[in-house]
Amino acid sequence: MSKETKIDEKGPGPETTAAWIGLMRARECVLARIEADFKGASLPPLGWYDVLWELVQAEDGRLRPFEIEARTLLAQYNLSRLIDRLVKEGLVRREAFDADGRGQWVVVTEAGRALRARMWQTYGPSIEAHVGARLTEAEARQLAGLLAKLR
Repeated sequence: MSKETKIDEKGPGPETTAAWIGLMRARECVLARIEADFKGASLPPLGWYDVLWELVQAEDGRLRPFEIEARTLLAQYNLSRLIDRLVKEGLVRREAFDADGRGQWVVVTEAGRALRARMWQTYGPSIEAHVGARLTEAEARQLAGLLAKLR
């Protein structure tokens, strides 16, 4: 018996595979609906909200880029482009972190805070419509507990 055969035999069972597929499909479906709601309200994509939310929650409204990356699901190369766009739109600004200017903070502006709050006016109801309205409170609590086990 080869090593590959042994590894395959230790793979997930059908229930685990079905759970994984269901999780990925549900994620894609709900995210697509939320993005459509943002688009319908003439708002930017969800990634903008995620970055602005993390900055608003941070002490002094500022984080280093690697801290934003760690708190969001955005890859570094995508995050760099997104931060450039947010700077261009006046939603965040960069500030030097080190005396030599190599390190930097990303700081949320008042315009960024206002956009985040405006986006929540769509995002909150969207979460309710696409998740909350489809689950009882007990189911939502159970699902949250199950998903917490995967972290």
